[in-house]
Amino acid sequence: MPDNLVMESAPGPQKVGFIRPLLLVGLLAAVIVIVRVDHLQEYLDAQRLRQIIAAYGLWGPAIFLLVWALVPALFLPCLPITLAGGVLFGPFWGVIFTGLGAPVGAALAFLVARYLARDWVAARISGTRLAHLDARVAQHGWKIVAFTRLIPVLPFFVLNYAFGLTRIGLLPYFLATLFAMLPWTIAYVYFSSYVLDLFRGHISRELLIGLILVLMVSLLPVLYRKLKGRKGDVLEL
Repeated sequence: MPDNLVMESAPGPQKVGFIRPLLLVGLLAAVIVIVRVDHLQEYLDAQRLRQIIAAYGLWGPAIFLLVWALVPALFLPCLPITLAGGVLFGPFWGVIFTGLGAPVGAALAFLVARYLARDWVAARISGTRLAHLDARVAQHGWKIVAFTRLIPVLPFFVLNYAFGLTRIGLLPYFLATLFAMLPWTIAYVYFSSYVLDLFRGHISRELLIGLILVLMVSLLPVLYRKLKGRKGDVLEL
């Protein structure tokens, strides 16, 4: 990553970085209330759920990847799908399937913006800082994609469409998305792999490790901005 690369956007990267964990807390709170009210604890057994998915063979991962391909293109939130990856497939396969599904979904939205709905997407971002994204990509290439995935400055699905209007190729876009999102994917999938312990009244060591990982990746935008901000190097998006 070049030393002079710091992006500013509204909301700032610190705020966006904390949106995911806040959504996670809200989602968990809502599910806990539903589970307690409807007495569903006995059905929330990770091993049982994974056995059910495994019984479908390759159809389970295939449907999961299909959902991942469609969700970003439909402007739907991706966090629930990420969490479902850990719950349904465990920490290893959950990371594999989610780590592949997210860039596939990003690539589909990218292609829609580039070839099917270019005028519509261009009108949506006209007058915003995203209108200058093509110039930034021309200057820094795939590094801009990697930066916005590792240090999120805007929602995932918004950037997918915006990058479709730039001159970056599909392959570097896909690979930058794939590798730069891995820290977030690993943290959230590992956490969700053990999150059902909460509903059964048990806080496991693995769940605490997952929580620490989520907090660590959520601090990346703050730490990056502080380190680069000291140098006074700012590149506006």
